Amino acid sequence: MRRILPFLEWITDYNKGWFSKDLIAGLTVGIILIPQGMAYAMIAGLPPVYGLYASLVPMIVYAFFGTSRQLAVGPVAMDSLLLAAGLGTLAITSTDDYIAMALLLAFCVGAVQLTLGVLRMGFLVNFLSKPVISGFTSAAALIIMFSQLKHLLGVDITRSNRFDVLIMNAFERIPDTNLYDFAIGLVGIIIIVALKKFDKRIPGILFVVILGILVVYFLNLAVFGVNIVGEIPTGLPSFQLPKFKMDTIIELAPIAVTLALIGYLEAISIGKSMEEQTGEDTIDANKELIALGSSNMLGSLFQSYVVTGSFSRSAINGQAGAKTPMALIFSAIAVAITLLFLTPLFYYLPNAVLASIIMVSVFGLIDVAYPKSLWEYRKDELFVLITTFLITLFAGISEGILAGVLLSLLLMVYKSSKPHFAVLGKIEGSDYYKNVDRFGENVLVRDDLLIVRFDSQLYFGNKNFFKKQLLKNVAAKGGKLKGVILNAEAISYIDSSAAQMLIRVIEELHERGLQFYISGATGPTRDTIFSSGIIEVLHKQYLFVQTKEAVDYFDNMTPLSVLSSQVAHQSRRDRN
Repeated sequence: MRRILPFLEWITDYNKGWFSKDLIAGLTVGIILIPQGMAYAMIAGLPPVYGLYASLVPMIVYAFFGTSRQLAVGPVAMDSLLLAAGLGTLAITSTDDYIAMALLLAFCVGAVQLTLGVLRMGFLVNFLSKPVISGFTSAAALIIMFSQLKHLLGVDITRSNRFDVLIMNAFERIPDTNLYDFAIGLVGIIIIVALKKFDKRIPGILFVVILGILVVYFLNLAVFGVNIVGEIPTGLPSFQLPKFKMDTIIELAPIAVTLALIGYLEAISIGKSMEEQTGEDTIDANKELIALGSSNMLGSLFQSYVVTGSFSRSAINGQAGAKTPMALIFSAIAVAITLLFLTPLFYYLPNAVLASIIMVSVFGLIDVAYPKSLWEYRKDELFVLITTFLITLFAGISEGILAGVLLSLLLMVYKSSKPHFAVLGKIEGSDYYKNVDRFGENVLVRDDLLIVRFDSQLYFGNKNFFKKQLLKNVAAKGGKLKGVILNAEAISYIDSSAAQMLIRVIEELHERGLQFYISGATGPTRDTIFSSGIIEVLHKQYLFVQTKEAVDYFDNMTPLSVLSSQVAHQSRRDRN
């Protein structure tokens, strides 16, 4: 049962000390979540109340199925933008249809995550490398910030997911700026930033929300065209099945897969970072997929749009002392009380205040330090980051992610096709055999023996590179060369194409009168050597555990000890 319901891991040891800390943390996060949720719903193109709906059922579900103790799930800026970007490409004619599509999309995202979790395919998120995520996140943060100019300026600006179009559309409407909206939003930004620098424990977002409502109400600023949230429906979200249509689901599939992977990556990254701070180790990657999938699927039945882990609220949750996911239940209770009794209080909340909350919140997503570090030591990955950033910024969200993933895979394939190939020599006064280019004068290089190391798996993509490099070094040795030793410690895998290449190379070297040796082969590599036919041309006596043993055999025909022989020649075939 604990494998199915992770909450049984902590609920059995729950104590009064945890209760008070979870209560304080949960209420703190709930207070921040209420205005944030409404703000993020605006990014998604939904009425603000849907941000509150997304902050209710999903949190309760995650509390039972999640494996992180401090992760705070709910609506987030990134997924809200992706939702708006995805649905913006579809022909949706009315607000009701847009809401229906958003709820169906949340269900589809949850179904994808749940399926991946059941099939234990959490590893797929590894294809979203850090340079891709960093470039995409920074670009998306800028798009989110500038998408809020319509609320900050108090004018109607045509929505776009392209940064340049947003800027041009906003620039055209600057003359129509509502100075009251602009002043409220600007002051909101200043206050939130100032309070955060002064003392992070002060809920600057809540302070700005209250101040904005009071200023608009008592100064009657709505008369001057200040845009306000207006009436928010009172009451809890009702049960409502999404409208399942196969053609619509097929249309939403690419967006759903993207949101599922991005949302999972956000949640697992945040959860792991929280674990590093607390020293706990509770997160199970595949169970997290199931938890997020269940949260999105069940949440969509109660009018929630897509949710995932929030970095800012998770940090607040941890700092406030949360011990278990019970804190999420307390946050959900705070949201439920708001929906039942307090929504009229938000009637005069200015949209400009919500815009200020969004702009300050997502500004922290812009990562400058990581690109700087890549400039120092990994310019190839910096190229991937910058390309992803620019394509996301000027072509579109989905295009940026796709381009980044493809570039990362191409870079990986290119590197694996031309891995490190080293010529080794013996370090004076030791039994170590190291790269002659690294250790220079301290390495003894022999004319009659070539020792090489290949630092990669050996497969169809790099077999020709291996052969070319090996034969080039053989030719460089000249007529004095008598033997070649392949140090296979770094070769974790040999595919059938590479195995056939290796057989032909060994045969060619034998024809030249050169003996071939393999040392340091790991278990899986030895299995391939024995099963692929390599051992037939190599012969067992030329297979060694250590390079030193191969050299001794080359020099003196020193036989292996019984133990060394057993280790060097052990393979799966022997056990079978």
